[in-house]
Amino acid sequence: METEGRIETEEGWDRWPVARALGAMLGRQRIALDAVERALPALERAVELSAERLAGGSGRLVLVGAGASGRIAVQDGVELFPTFGWPHERLSFLLAGGLDALHRSIEGAEDDSGAARMQAEALALGRDDVMIAVAASGTTRYTLEAQKVALECSSLTVALACNPGAPLLAGAGIPVLLETGPEFLAGSTRLAAGTAQKVALNLYSTLLMTRLGRVYDGYMVHVVASNAKLRERAVRIAAAISGESVEAAGRAMEAAGFDIPVAVLMLDGAGLAEARRRMDEAHGDLRRARG
Repeated sequence: METEGRIETEEGWDRWPVARALGAMLGRQRIALDAVERALPALERAVELSAERLAGGSGRLVLVGAGASGRIAVQDGVELFPTFGWPHERLSFLLAGGLDALHRSIEGAEDDSGAARMQAEALALGRDDVMIAVAASGTTRYTLEAQKVALECSSLTVALACNPGAPLLAGAGIPVLLETGPEFLAGSTRLAAGTAQKVALNLYSTLLMTRLGRVYDGYMVHVVASNAKLRERAVRIAAAISGESVEAAGRAMEAAGFDIPVAVLMLDGAGLAEARRRMDEAHGDLRRARG
């Protein structure tokens, strides 16, 4: 596997001056961005097909991984609620070793295909669900088995891996190859491979949420206003979209319970009940609700 290879030109780098080693390491990180750029057509297809499955209002996004890849997937997924208001009940994580694996290595968990099958089957997946399977090697047994269950349930499967011809890519509905090659620290895929996975997931999730109507003119209209800073931001967003004053937007936001789309519709002239009804009918898409 390419990700397990060694860069011969960087032999003995552990004895190099720090500045030289840092520069060389950064160069390998740039390769990660090049890998994501080559994968943009696959990511485009993943966004479009995922949005089709999730647009009905019931499908779930399921993120699967083990080790560093699993932690990167969880890191991206947990931001979907605070940033986009994506419902907790429409987001699931399958992480080898469970939540304890977020802060410590769980030896052998990535090889436990039986646990993966049991946990994936417990989700009762269906056609409206989307599974994102992440594994730098593309050979992780836990991740492969979870993806297999999703395929058996007719869910959409998107796989991110860094080795050409990896089984995870071969078995996915949409394979996303992030070919980063050997690591500066041989075999440590938390480096370039990890960077490529993080960037690819950022792009995918942000554009997916946008296609699902959770972004309006570049604003996070479903941001969860859980503190003073975010409440002030929410008021500014409502004012900017509606064209009304910050003062008027503040009053509407208070009445709407700091729900930005509802507040915007109220600033457009709708009553509270009507605004909520229109947002429900539009499955959270403010642009559709505004007509």
